[in-house]
Amino acid sequence: MAPTKHLDIDPQPEKPRSSILCLDITNFGQTAQFLLCSAAVFVFYLLYGYMQELIFTIKGFKPFGWYLTLVQFGFYTVFGLIETKIRGIHTRRIPIRTYSFLALLTLGTMGLSNSSLGYLNYPTQVIFKCCKLIPVLAGGILIQGKRYGPLDFFAAVLMCVGLTLFILADSQVQPNFNSTGITMISLALLCDAIIGNVQEKNMKSYGAPNAEVVLYSYAMGFVYIFVVMLLTGDFAAGVQFFGQQPYVTYGYAFIFSVTGYLGIQVVLTLVRTTGAFAAVTVTTMRKAMTIVISFVFFSKPFTLQYFWSGAIVVLGIYLNLISKKHPMTMGDLEDCSDKILRRLRTKLIAKQYNSGQYLANV
Repeated sequence: MAPTKHLDIDPQPEKPRSSILCLDITNFGQTAQFLLCSAAVFVFYLLYGYMQELIFTIKGFKPFGWYLTLVQFGFYTVFGLIETKIRGIHTRRIPIRTYSFLALLTLGTMGLSNSSLGYLNYPTQVIFKCCKLIPVLAGGILIQGKRYGPLDFFAAVLMCVGLTLFILADSQVQPNFNSTGITMISLALLCDAIIGNVQEKNMKSYGAPNAEVVLYSYAMGFVYIFVVMLLTGDFAAGVQFFGQQPYVTYGYAFIFSVTGYLGIQVVLTLVRTTGAFAAVTVTTMRKAMTIVISFVFFSKPFTLQYFWSGAIVVLGIYLNLISKKHPMTMGDLEDCSDKILRRLRTKLIAKQYNSGQYLANV
């Protein structure tokens, strides 16, 4: 008689795999996972920021920010195609109409961001990117009907104040300060805020993987910018300029693109293994380090107003993080204010009573 097989009625679910590139870190401790992911974020994104600023130091590169975006979108499309093949993703879940809109927004945020460096100080661009909460908050209310607490709004106010002071400092120390760059990076942030809300809404609705969203957004964005540049003649001008030093221009663009793409993957792994709070903390520290590296490696004027206005922005970022970890409503804020006022009033009465002033008043 054959032995009876006993099936496990309640089997343990398989633990999702986590990896950094080809390194499987699933069985590592949480501290080791955090340290490895954080190190990878710093390596990839610091190199990404360095390469982005380095590209614009090439003589005559300033007008070719959009051609750089075309090359970057081409590389991202190839990387996304390879990733979908490796992960076995063969079907599209999100409608093509949604992707056509996402591609336009992606093109706006990356193209305007790249082109703004032709007019802006790099640290100013990074500070603007740190203030993404402001348009995201507005987009969340208008697009998804989200409700935010008082800490979120206070964080947004702090970011606005810090950002304004940083821009004023930049306009004072930069001899070639140009408001065109401010307009470009502001529009880039607006597009980025809309992207985040549209992506979140559709990825939840259709259950689409990140690799699919990256592939279709950048592939369609590449088609858009290629057609526009072909019609305007900017494509031929870009090919001609890049062709003068192909190993330098395309080489820098490749390193810039591959570090950016790998950085995205590592941040997603960091979010999955340690949570969004830790991920945002690491990426904020990375942005601060990027600003320091920019001042060290690329000659530019410095003023202390950069430091304390940047500190106000960082304070706004961490208030936003606290509000995510400990949500607070307007009612909670009113209760907290009442408790503080009652406590202060009790202390004041006790102080007056001890000094005899309270009895005299009675």
